[in-house]
Amino acid sequence: MNTCMIYVATSGPEEAQKLAETLVSEQLVACVNIIDGVTSVYRWQGKIESSQESLLIAKTTHERREAAMVRLRDLHSYDTPCIVAYDMTAGVPEYLDWITHETTLG
Repeated sequence: MNTCMIYVATSGPEEAQKLAETLVSEQLVACVNIIDGVTSVYRWQGKIESSQESLLIAKTTHERREAAMVRLRDLHSYDTPCIVAYDMTAGVPEYLDWITHETTLG
């Protein structure tokens, strides 16, 4: 498979929407799902923290993955953002083809 998902935690719905629209408009990803109201619990600078976040799940190709991750990092509000990519190992062929089509520049 030539496709992957990029998982991103954001500060909330406004940042999530801005990042999603930028990635899609620049053809770095084909689609972004936004999941609001996520509670994240984590250790930061020696303390246990808890915050409300929004998650992004962006679908793209391996060719566009690095550019999408760099763009996310440039625009993200966090000093150390959660931006990780996972390979898609299977899926509906027509959907995977659509991802490739939507992220092909031209």
